[in-house]
Amino acid sequence: MSEMYQERGLAFRFRPRLKISETFFSLQGEGLHSGYPCTFIRLTGCALRCTYCDTTYAFYGGAWRSFESLLEEVQRNGSRYVQITGGEPLHQKAVWPFIDRLVAAGFVPLIETSGAVAIDGLHPSAHVVLDLKTPDSGEAERMLWSNLDLLKPTDEVKFVCCSMADLAWSFDVIRRLRLDQRFQVLISPIAASEEKTVFAEKVVESGLNIRFQVQLHKVLWGDVPGK
Repeated sequence: MSEMYQERGLAFRFRPRLKISETFFSLQGEGLHSGYPCTFIRLTGCALRCTYCDTTYAFYGGAWRSFESLLEEVQRNGSRYVQITGGEPLHQKAVWPFIDRLVAAGFVPLIETSGAVAIDGLHPSAHVVLDLKTPDSGEAERMLWSNLDLLKPTDEVKFVCCSMADLAWSFDVIRRLRLDQRFQVLISPIAASEEKTVFAEKVVESGLNIRFQVQLHKVLWGDVPGK
């Protein structure tokens, strides 16, 4: 069974299902909602190959699941927060109407996106966390800078920094585009970085209205899948 959906002024047919790599219930480990219980829905597939990616298993495989089964799982878990992640979740067209269904059911979708897919047309109640690709990610050229004009002041822009050069580049972009005056801005060193303290000190010294973060779930559980 197919349904019709309007996106960016165009109608397209979709089947009410998504290819899912995994779902689980845990604490949100990053950003403004860090520490809240949250249902995670990880979609299969990504066109990017960031050097620091820790979910390469989501590139392939997965299983098709209906909107109904996913909504039932979200409702059983009880939290109002639902993290839509990947891979790159916005590669799957059907995720757009699924996000609308979540909002209609009273949930708050947290959309984690690479910034390489246009976000115009996302439900205004969805909370976007846009990963602005740094040079050391290997995918900086894939960034759609026009996405920054589509974010809300409550949305988040995240810089995953692999090196001090990445951090300096991030500070320059933040200052030049006044990102810390427009959005919530996160500086997130890669999990393997041995320079987290130095990164934190540089954030303090920067004079920018930005947030330094470590991944709470990895502090608590390491790289255990489903956490």
